[in-house]
Amino acid sequence: MADAKYKRVLLKLSGEALMGSQEFGIDPAVPKRLADEIRPVFESGVEIAVVIGGGNIFRGVQGAAGGMDRAQGDSMGMLATVINALALQDTFEQAGMDSRVMCAISMRQIAEPYIRRRAIRHMEKGRIVILAAGTGNPFFTTDTGAALRACEVNAQILMKATNVDGVYDADPKTNPDAKKYDSVTYDEVLSKNLKVMDAAAIALCRDNNMPVMIFDINGDGNFQNAVEGAHVGTVVYNKED
Repeated sequence: MADAKYKRVLLKLSGEALMGSQEFGIDPAVPKRLADEIRPVFESGVEIAVVIGGGNIFRGVQGAAGGMDRAQGDSMGMLATVINALALQDTFEQAGMDSRVMCAISMRQIAEPYIRRRAIRHMEKGRIVILAAGTGNPFFTTDTGAALRACEVNAQILMKATNVDGVYDADPKTNPDAKKYDSVTYDEVLSKNLKVMDAAAIALCRDNNMPVMIFDINGDGNFQNAVEGAHVGTVVYNKED
């Protein structure tokens, strides 16, 4: 692997990505493919933290839309992220990558409590840190949790893995004339409502000068190429940078 541009990264994965072609749950082939994408970067010595969503199992917003109390639904969603985190840990370790699950809510029998300095130390020792349960609070998305954790562990970039190859001015799946941004500012994302991440996550990254890369995780070698600094997606940044 060529010299990495980024030495410490936070990778945000959606829970929905783990479904594969299924309508619910975890397709075992997906975590394995993710491990294959991550392993070359891990073996090169790049420090990696992963934040995983839980939408393949339960989403608090959808529960609230069906009449459930939003805080209760979000708590259920946080538990779903823990299930996904444990699945990733098992797959990563079968692939030879030492990892630790750290949880924002107390589950000491199955995961370590999230402690900022301990998370950083795990990465310094060459372990992938899988961060579960978002921020530990209802009404905050896992995108916001990823932005928060990226800032806390001093990541050099937040990389959001998606099923599209960057940020567009319209939905490329429905609009063939949609134009892709190679780069875009935080303020443009907010003012144009580009749906990169929720507004709280973008504002947090903007205020802490945390660059965000949106890229397609489905392309072979895309994560490695992104860490090396290749233009494989869209970078969100501060205008003055």
